[in-house]
Amino acid sequence: MYENVTLITHPLIQHKVSILRDKNTTSKDFRELAREIAMLMAYEVTRNLPLQDKKVETPISPMVGKELAGYDLAIVPILRAGLGLVDGILDLIPNAKVGHIGLYRNEETLEPVEYYCKLPKDIENRTVIITEPMLATGGSMIGAVNLLKKHGVKNIKSMHLICSREGIKKLVEVHPDIEIYTPVIDEIINECGYIVPGLGDAGDRLFGTK
Repeated sequence: MYENVTLITHPLIQHKVSILRDKNTTSKDFRELAREIAMLMAYEVTRNLPLQDKKVETPISPMVGKELAGYDLAIVPILRAGLGLVDGILDLIPNAKVGHIGLYRNEETLEPVEYYCKLPKDIENRTVIITEPMLATGGSMIGAVNLLKKHGVKNIKSMHLICSREGIKKLVEVHPDIEIYTPVIDEIINECGYIVPGLGDAGDRLFGTK
C-alpha cells in the first residue's frame, strides 16, 4: 500500500460501513450513517494539524494549553454524493468553509465532465478535504484535484467510504502528494465502473433517487 494512504480500521467505522453496504438500509439510515462515519473519520484526517500554546485561566490556576495554530480548512464535496459526508465533518469543525465541485461521469468513456465549481476566495491558503464516498476508477477525483491545484491549493486530503485498489493506484500516480483516507479497499471494478462488492450508487442511496 502507498505511504500516503491511511486505512482507518476503527471498529465503529467498520461496523457502520457494513450497514451502509446492506441493500436493505434505507436512505434515511444511509444518510445518518454516512454523517456519523464522516465525523469519526475526521478525527483521523485532522490528526496532524499543527498546535500552538495558549494561555488559559482555569477556575484553579493559570496554565498553558493547546490550540490549533491558525490552520484554515475547507471541505470540498464532489457533487452530489460528496455532500453526504460534509455535515459530519462540520459537526467536528464548524468553522471550516465549504466549496463545491460538480462532476459527472460520461457513461461511455467513464471520464469526468465538469459542470460546476464554486470555491472559497482564499482556497489557496487552506488545507482542503475532498469528500467523495466512492473512489472507483479515480477519474472524478483526479479531475477534482486538477481543479483545486489550478486554484493554487497545495495541501489536499481526500475522504472516501470505499476505495478500489485500481482507483487508488490511478489517483496516486497522477497526484502522489495527495493524502487518502478510507476504511475499506475493495479489489474489483465491474464493466460499468462500479466497485464490487461496494455499496451501489452512493448518490442514489443518499438521496433516494434509485
